[in-house]
Amino acid sequence: MKANMGTVDKVVRILVAIIIAILYSTNQISGSVAIILLILASIFIITSFISFCPLYLPFGISTRKKEKQ
Repeated sequence: MKANMGTVDKVVRILVAIIIAILYSTNQISGSVAIILLILASIFIITSFISFCPLYLPFGISTRKKEKQ
């Protein structure tokens, strides 16, 4: 797996996951919506830590800065 996520992308995903967790813990979201959003938040956290998003791969998207050689 070649990293395809930049720093800003990772920070945004982590912030969204934190917001979802806060909404869940304050009972602002519940039921099936909460479950779906918590799963999405988990995926955001995992992809942020490994710096790889599988959905970017088929489209050739990379938010990572190009390395100067």
